[in-house]
Amino acid sequence: MIRLSNVTYQYQQEKFSFDVDIPRGGIVAILGASGAGKSTLLNLIAGFIKPLSGDIKITGMSVLDIEPHLRPLAMLFQEMNLFAHLSVADNIGLGLHPGLKLSQQQRSCVLDICKLVGIDTLLTRFPEQLSGGQKQRVALARCFIQNKPLLLLDEPFSALDPILREEMLAIVKNMAHIKKVTVLMVTHHISDALSAASHYIFVEQGTITSFDEIAKLTSYNKNPALKKFVQAGDVRY
Repeated sequence: MIRLSNVTYQYQQEKFSFDVDIPRGGIVAILGASGAGKSTLLNLIAGFIKPLSGDIKITGMSVLDIEPHLRPLAMLFQEMNLFAHLSVADNIGLGLHPGLKLSQQQRSCVLDICKLVGIDTLLTRFPEQLSGGQKQRVALARCFIQNKPLLLLDEPFSALDPILREEMLAIVKNMAHIKKVTVLMVTHHISDALSAASHYIFVEQGTITSFDEIAKLTSYNKNPALKKFVQAGDVRY
């Protein structure tokens, strides 16, 4: 699904090197200490930054020369980026057409996706009338309605309390299954990875030092940094 082949990047004195082959259909938790390179990895895949060398392929096609908005992926940030002057329905509709010129079929798709994420009674409301969890559902719906094969999540739920975070992860897991979407999810929370992910990537000092099934994410791991991370649990460090 996603192949990073000897991808290198440098920011000031920091050097990054990524090489990984991620299968289709999984939810992959990207773990690591603060500053390890987790968001850099996502930004390279999304196209917000350019590698010095190497290649990035999504569904077998190199995306190095493709602008971010044209890549076969959707991305959700912590800020959510909802437009305050647009209703819930229109915020989601932007995922189908930037000018909101939607056909009747597309409007039906908006309603269907809202039902799936549990916000079909909020279509006419505006972001300021929504709770934090409801805003996250709107942002997720806008991502999934695009029908892209890849979804990138850059800690979008980190500010939510544990119960809401668990609800959002359940929605991601269910929607990814329904839509057959591969998900890469940056998180500091071991519990999030164990709850939703099928695989994990551990990033250490700008490189991927472990990629495996989530069942292998234990404190018995031979990687000292990963072992320490798992033992620390959900505590940021």
